[in-house]
Amino acid sequence: MSTPTPPAPDADGPDRAHAQEPTEEERQEQLQAFNRREQDSAWRAVAYLLTGPLIYGGLGALADHWLGTSWLVGAGIVGGMALSLYLIWFRYGTH
Repeated sequence: MSTPTPPAPDADGPDRAHAQEPTEEERQEQLQAFNRREQDSAWRAVAYLLTGPLIYGGLGALADHWLGTSWLVGAGIVGGMALSLYLIWFRYGTH
């Protein structure tokens, strides 16, 4: 009986990933992609900070007009800002 020989190492095996370092061009592309993602996240956070108070303040203004009160606009603005800050913290602050 003969013993089986182990298979020859594959050219696309795990050692190949460690053998090649990224080129300078690939590093620049990775850095630009990272910067775009970070910039997109920052602009989204600004959009959340603006739209929360605007939407809930607007809903408060509609409710004030409909109910004949005058305090729901302020409550809507404060509540919208609180919800916006919570959304930003939940989405970007936990990782």
